[in-house]
Amino acid sequence: MTTEVETKDADASRRQSRRAAVMLLYQEDLTGHAMDEIIAQHERDAGRPLPAYSRALIDGVHEQRERLDAEIGELAVDWSIERIAPVERAVLRVALLELDQDDPPAPVAIAEAVALARRYASPEAAAFVNGILGAAARTRGTGR
Repeated sequence: MTTEVETKDADASRRQSRRAAVMLLYQEDLTGHAMDEIIAQHERDAGRPLPAYSRALIDGVHEQRERLDAEIGELAVDWSIERIAPVERAVLRVALLELDQDDPPAPVAIAEAVALARRYASPEAAAFVNGILGAAARTRGTGR
């Protein structure tokens, strides 16, 4: 049986892992450096290995980037993927990947993505991310 404290710890850990994945994907997009180098530097700076969930998200985005970017391009009316700021692209890629999974539930994936966009970009970016992900959830049958 999972306790409430364990659930909160797991949620916080997932949140931190998601944030790390977004930040490392953002760095890769911005600098063009190899992800292995970026992860190695992150681990040296953090003094601990990258969480497994972060690595799974990064690997998933790399494996499915073409499909994720195509979906973003379709849903972002009048916006090409290149026009979307790098941090917002990273947030959208990770969130779309999570929407394709059963865990976390779509509302959680969207809320987490919006919070990341608000924190690292702007309220306008958060609204943009929310709109894109809401449309993506509806096309998957998981949104309103």
